[in-house]
Amino acid sequence: MKKFYLQIICLLPLFAWAQKNIDLDRFNFTVEYRSLPAMKIDSTYRTYNVSVEGTRLMEPFLKNLSPENTVMLEGWKKLSSNGHLSIKVNLEDLIPESVAIKERSVITKDGAGLVTGTKIYYHEEVRYSFAANAGISDYKGAHIMDINLAGRNNKYTYSSPEFALKPLAEGYFMLNAAKLTGELYRNCVNTAMHYLNENITDNFGFRAVSSRDVMWIIDSRKDPEYAAHRQAFRQLSDIFFNMDANSSIEKIREQVKPVVNYFEGLKTAYTGSGKHDRKIRYASYFNLAVLYYYLDEPQLMAKEAQGLILNDYDTRDGKNLESTALWLKNLFQTNNITTRHFNIDTKTFKGPYEKDAVTSK
Repeated sequence: MKKFYLQIICLLPLFAWAQKNIDLDRFNFTVEYRSLPAMKIDSTYRTYNVSVEGTRLMEPFLKNLSPENTVMLEGWKKLSSNGHLSIKVNLEDLIPESVAIKERSVITKDGAGLVTGTKIYYHEEVRYSFAANAGISDYKGAHIMDINLAGRNNKYTYSSPEFALKPLAEGYFMLNAAKLTGELYRNCVNTAMHYLNENITDNFGFRAVSSRDVMWIIDSRKDPEYAAHRQAFRQLSDIFFNMDANSSIEKIREQVKPVVNYFEGLKTAYTGSGKHDRKIRYASYFNLAVLYYYLDEPQLMAKEAQGLILNDYDTRDGKNLESTALWLKNLFQTNNITTRHFNIDTKTFKGPYEKDAVTSK
């Protein structure tokens, strides 16, 4: 009997350690917000027009493409001319630079697996280049920026179909030059326009963004905060799921207060220097910093990030969050705005030469 009690006494430290051990796991949630322009320009500018120029050599291929119709600056109104911003695209020639015949060998075998011969297939490879650029200026004639859409340093490769006879592969591109050049040129132009859309929207646009992010949630069932921690996250996740880039988040701020209070309370409830308490505080600081990021509160986010650093558990996360908070603060200052949640009705925007021009946020 004494031996049994002795074993229990020896196991007590292990039970105590188990109660102090805690696992955190990444839990995903979804939010929506509006991206803000990276470049500072007049905030009343909200219309644009696009023109595209090609070369005489590419003119037959260009007139069937109408790439100007594919250029979209999100959050702005597109005009046929006389917009606040004028985007001028220059498309250069598609130039074949080298031609080579490539071989591919295929070993043939009989039913017993013995090699019976080798078949050689031939195809033509054409290396080519393409160049394009865009210039952006405002209606007053001020130059805003240049964008390199494609450069001669980037080489592309066209591979012809394979043929069993080498003479059929030779000259395939030249024999089908008009058709193939048109296809390759269209692909290059489409790629350039896609890059242009991304670039101008990043610099000037207001894109509605749906994003997935993470918080750290307790994953140890025996921990006393296990159920409450998960319930707080579920509540927050449901609230954030209803966040809309086109709507104010004032109601969201009110709805998340119980979650904020819970995570704040954990900081003072678990003040020990052991790993268990530091990990709970780490999750609280981290989750609150992320929460404030999506509530458009960079100053409060920076405060939580600083607390995470001082907590001295994975300080790199704290420094990264602190940098993100500073970036968001500067982004708001650049755009003279304090939120990423507001409605945009492009129909109300008018060009600089139209009457009753509307001033945006």
